[in-house]
Amino acid sequence: MATTTVPPMTNGDLNNTSSMRATKKLATDKAYSFLSLAIPADNDDPVIRKSHRPFILDDEVTASDWVSRLELAKVTETSHGAILQSGTRLRVLVIYGSLRTRSYSKLLAYEISRILWRLGCDVRVYDPTGLPMKDDANHDHPKVQELRDLSRWSDGHFWVSPEQHGNLTGVFKTQIDWIPLSTGSVRPTQGRTLGLAMVSGGSQSFNTVNSLRILGRWMRMFAIPNQSSIPMAYKQFTAEDAAEGGSRLMEGGNRDRVVDCVEEFVKYSLVMREHFELFGDRYSERPRVEPGTDEEVDRLTGKVNGVDLGSI
Repeated sequence: MATTTVPPMTNGDLNNTSSMRATKKLATDKAYSFLSLAIPADNDDPVIRKSHRPFILDDEVTASDWVSRLELAKVTETSHGAILQSGTRLRVLVIYGSLRTRSYSKLLAYEISRILWRLGCDVRVYDPTGLPMKDDANHDHPKVQELRDLSRWSDGHFWVSPEQHGNLTGVFKTQIDWIPLSTGSVRPTQGRTLGLAMVSGGSQSFNTVNSLRILGRWMRMFAIPNQSSIPMAYKQFTAEDAAEGGSRLMEGGNRDRVVDCVEEFVKYSLVMREHFELFGDRYSERPRVEPGTDEEVDRLTGKVNGVDLGSI
């Protein structure tokens, strides 16, 4: 019987592969490989579709564009199962950070939204045009209320900012500043997942996504491990009159990383959404009780002042 001799590693295990955790190849249903779970137009809210889904293209384009050709069997199957089980779609708020007519952060936000949309998410994009600077006089401004309502509605956020002067833009930060940091002792964004991406005009940088990650952590959001940074963004998108609707992200490693991030975001969000209350439960935010008191018994049995709220 022939044997195979493994050549010795002359420089040792440089990548420490011997310590890697053994994994199994995921079983996938090929029926989901290129399936779209997008909400059909006749089942969608026409007001929401017009105001918060500017990324949707004509059916003819959507049926054959690069997003439709992505092999996403496992995450699509997982998303479909979650929709059937819960009866609700994953709700994602997408925010970008520029007011330019041809804004590359907006174009990237639209591409991210198209992938999320195909994966069955209820996607809503916020347009920052008209949002005032943060102050103490505009809390009732319609654009402020719109942003806060969308954040409250969402299960997760996907943030896309340009990098200017080495960091995120004021347009983007103003949106975050208008989202309340706390309501009482609880942060309104607490427990939501967060996807991160950035564009820059020069060489590749990670300053902005790193700053976004800090912001998300401060707001008690769960930022996914992956992130996308697109350098020289003006070279990465097609012309406005090009194929597939124009202004589309070009094929290459940068685009592949964007797909990775969106896929990862959906997987993490679906897993964590089922345990939203569990992840939001913190010792410091619960009422203090003393051992042996009625209050402790009530808390452990799910009762308040001896009353089972589930029976009311």
